Amino acid sequence: MDRRLDPGLSPYRTFSRAEWAALRRDTPMTLRPDEITRLEGLGVHLSMQEVEEIYLPLSRLLSLYVAATQKLFRAMSHFLDQRDSEANGEGKMPYIIGVAGSVAVGKSTTARVLQALLARWPNTPKVDLVTTDGFLLPNAILEREGLMDKKGFPESYDLPLLLRFLTDIKAGRRPVRAPLYSHFFYDVMPDQFVEIDRPDILIVEGLNVLQTTRPPKDGKAIPFVSDFFDFSVYIDGDEDVIERWYVERFMRLRATAFKDPLSYFHRYSQLTEEQARATALSIWRGINLPNLMDNVLPTRQRADLILRKTGEHEVAEVSLRRL
Repeated sequence: MDRRLDPGLSPYRTFSRAEWAALRRDTPMTLRPDEITRLEGLGVHLSMQEVEEIYLPLSRLLSLYVAATQKLFRAMSHFLDQRDSEANGEGKMPYIIGVAGSVAVGKSTTARVLQALLARWPNTPKVDLVTTDGFLLPNAILEREGLMDKKGFPESYDLPLLLRFLTDIKAGRRPVRAPLYSHFFYDVMPDQFVEIDRPDILIVEGLNVLQTTRPPKDGKAIPFVSDFFDFSVYIDGDEDVIERWYVERFMRLRATAFKDPLSYFHRYSQLTEEQARATALSIWRGINLPNLMDNVLPTRQRADLILRKTGEHEVAEVSLRRL
């Protein structure tokens, strides 16, 4: 499905893979082949060429954006006469990058690659990564509210908690805790947290991180998660291709993690291959596809950068929002 606007109307400048790769210039490769392999997600092959042609140009772009934002922050601090706080490091403003896209599209792999590359810039910034899974409501609450089949939809998240987390990060508070989520148990882990201690850069990865709601008629300010982002990336792909990725991932998990009796999804490991494929398609078409079409895909045009993937998880086209 061709969903692109007429180039003359689009707020984006679109690059072919070759055009984007040329923007790497002299950005050095700082990852070894074995490190790249460890960054791969389940079913997401990541090649050295992919990192060189897609992620190194993006790393170069982000280095320029971060430097410009830091300069702007210093100018604002000077205007507000906050020079003492800045000198003491109290006014440190983390740069936040949002990564959005469908289930099974490769968001986590993209986020990990960015974290690894950005942490190896010459000034060795501290780069942390959190996913919004930890801000899902616990299963007990989802079951009580009849939302288990809506897990991953906007209403299944503890939005006030996520907004407080991002507010504290931007305010430079330390440390800030994010709830820990277990995909093995398919639930938020009670009293377990990830501590984020004043990073230079924070990457926030999740399905609905670019979503907004209808503005209130009284004009009162209501924050959105994306209001805290300095830059955002959307991972895109055709719906039928993402469906195939989802089913393939489900089948791999059926043969691995689901076999553990303690896994939340252990029951699926007992299915025949035909039954498992039918189950995966049912879950995709009944839950994940509606969430993609109704909630995730409509946010694509809010991203600063869109990485459009082909069927082999390779990026074929990059769209960068015009300034």
